[in-house]
Amino acid sequence: MTDPSTILVTKRDGRQEPINLDKIHRVLDWAAIGLNHVSVSQVELKSHIQFYNGIRTKDIHETIIKAAADLISADTPDYQYLAARLAIFHLRKIAYGEFEPPHLHEHVSKLVAARRYDAHLLQDYSREEYDTLNNALDHDRDMNFSYAAVKQLEGKYLVQNRVTGEVYESPQMLYMLIGMCLFANYPKETRLDYIVRFYDAISLFKISLPTPIMAGVRTPSRQFSSCVLIECGDSLDSINTTTNAIVKYVSLRAGIGINAGRIRAVGSEIRGGEAQHTGCIPFFKLFQAAVKSCSQGGVRGGAATLFYPLWHLEVESLLVLKNNRGVEENRVRHMDYGVQINKLMYQRLIKSENITLFSPHEVPGLYEAFFADQDEFERLYVKYEQDDSIRKRSIPAIELFSLMMQERASTGRIYIQNVDHCNTHSPFDPKVAPIRQSNLCLEIALPTSPLEDIHDADKEIALCTLSAFNLGAIKDLSELEEMAELAVRALDSLLDYQDYPIAAARNATMKRRTLGIGVINYAYYLAKHGVKYSDGSANALTHRTFEAIQYYLLKASNKLAREFGACPAFNETTYAQGLLPIDTYKKDIDSICNEPLHLDWETLRKDIVEHGLRNSTLSSLMPSETSSQISNATNGIEPPRGLVSVKQSKDGILKQVVPDYENLKDQYELLWTMPNNEGYLHLVGIMQKFVDQAISANTNYDPQRFEGGRVPMRQLLKDLLTAYKFGLKTLYYQNTRDGAEDDQSDLDDGCAGGACKI
Repeated sequence: MTDPSTILVTKRDGRQEPINLDKIHRVLDWAAIGLNHVSVSQVELKSHIQFYNGIRTKDIHETIIKAAADLISADTPDYQYLAARLAIFHLRKIAYGEFEPPHLHEHVSKLVAARRYDAHLLQDYSREEYDTLNNALDHDRDMNFSYAAVKQLEGKYLVQNRVTGEVYESPQMLYMLIGMCLFANYPKETRLDYIVRFYDAISLFKISLPTPIMAGVRTPSRQFSSCVLIECGDSLDSINTTTNAIVKYVSLRAGIGINAGRIRAVGSEIRGGEAQHTGCIPFFKLFQAAVKSCSQGGVRGGAATLFYPLWHLEVESLLVLKNNRGVEENRVRHMDYGVQINKLMYQRLIKSENITLFSPHEVPGLYEAFFADQDEFERLYVKYEQDDSIRKRSIPAIELFSLMMQERASTGRIYIQNVDHCNTHSPFDPKVAPIRQSNLCLEIALPTSPLEDIHDADKEIALCTLSAFNLGAIKDLSELEEMAELAVRALDSLLDYQDYPIAAARNATMKRRTLGIGVINYAYYLAKHGVKYSDGSANALTHRTFEAIQYYLLKASNKLAREFGACPAFNETTYAQGLLPIDTYKKDIDSICNEPLHLDWETLRKDIVEHGLRNSTLSSLMPSETSSQISNATNGIEPPRGLVSVKQSKDGILKQVVPDYENLKDQYELLWTMPNNEGYLHLVGIMQKFVDQAISANTNYDPQRFEGGRVPMRQLLKDLLTAYKFGLKTLYYQNTRDGAEDDQSDLDDGCAGGACKI
């Protein structure tokens, strides 16, 4: 083994000099201040083994960081902070040439000149304002990150040259500049106050921002919506326009939801029988090619979920598109699928009756009524069932549902959309603005309309702009009022700040101004309060928490409406009729949670009817893989799989320990220790009572718990019916425990580039 003290190091300018172990020791001592159970000498020992003669100073830094990161474990969680501080030290050296960051004005001037930052940052603010904001910067907050967070920031968020890997900024600059971009048009007398308050909220991890905002706001690129919902019609023009819209948005890193349920079934007459229609599958292949055509940052193609109704004539072929059986011609494997269901379909299942399948274009009014009017749908459906002149197929409901659940179980990626719940418990009046689809990750429920032409300015592509509250960062629910005001103001400004490559997307956004604010760190929040997912003990707490979230979000949007006016399509919402989420939820929730309302909803109701809302929607609960890592939080509303999660990234394996592990390790309820899905589904139902859009909720099964190591179909159907009973609008993944190490979890989060996750 080489004696470390004799090693020569290569400096940046090519000179060689003896290694200075004392300097390394001083940096490690600095990084270890205030941390528990970390050994500087152990890190040094691990690093020395890997030193070699002629090693570059950059490689020394990286070797030491890696040595510290390798020591992260459940018993010694603080190594995640030691490694993070070393990584921040290294990162600042690369960005600024030294550890101390420059003045904010100097930094911005340099990066505007290099065309890395948007030029408006210099035009909109005076030098005095820069001095004020520079004084508000607290670069020491960089030391609060875990190692996984710093690597995610490095990999995805910090402005950099993605070819050379050179980073140009540190995290606190990123946080301050996002606020400066979003509040630039506010009155000069108030804007600095908002910027500093917003900076404090995001840099102290109270509010979590999605990947497109973190990576893009402050750069010359201006598309930050995470989710895009595109509806397709039944004509060639519409199919081609949909394909064009997909390509445009995939290239801008968005996650796509495609509603293709209107496309007629195979064998339909075209041009009076001159030709026969090829059915859905060739067009689904076209959409798949569009989704995969633009890779995101060269890493991988985009991602989409495609929606269709359970009663579509081709449904048996469509349900199996994702699986690994069959041949290329009859499979479209690189998209996920959302199956649309309503009450009538479930009734047919419960009563052991048949479901009749139709081609949407042969049953006038049925497809529209499926979303807009459940009574009318049932009337038409029964009428068309009895009409012998209409092409149809009848199949036992149990067969169809079993096929669907079998495919959901084997692929994990056949999702569920309860279209009646999406419309009956919705901020939109279904007669005027029905909800016909969701997005990639099933947490968005917004109106859309099919495009016939890419320049259609009166049609709607729905966009949703996301962020989340970190439940772990609040001590009292009243703190949510300030967080709601800042999040709603910032995201509402973003809608005017960003560009819209397609007219229909601008139209929908400007009309409705939809936001989706969710939560992260829910598992930690439950552990901290000593309650569990599975046994009902968290029901009342969840009810109080989500009541406060929705109440303060509505209050913030109502306040904005007084300042800037209500959104132009406010009259198309149920809010305009004086209806609130607390009026339209599934009343079955009352049987599992009798917690009363604690806030003054009646005054809020009057204020909303009088002044309107700035935003048609305000809440949705999304997956939050990356941003949870940044905030060192648990993922969204999900229980963790292990107390240490190991996540794969392009920088290798990243270990992260759950928050406050030392004190709460026995309080966390882990995913595979939950006896079943029931308690979790109840909690999601309680959340859905208040959430105005949808919730990205998963079902989880451990086959070993069942006879013969197989999950019985009746269990799958029971959970599906439970989800429906308690008002869930959507179901996202179905996870099956496969015997792999539980802490080796989430190796692929399935959402391309984090598109529609936050």
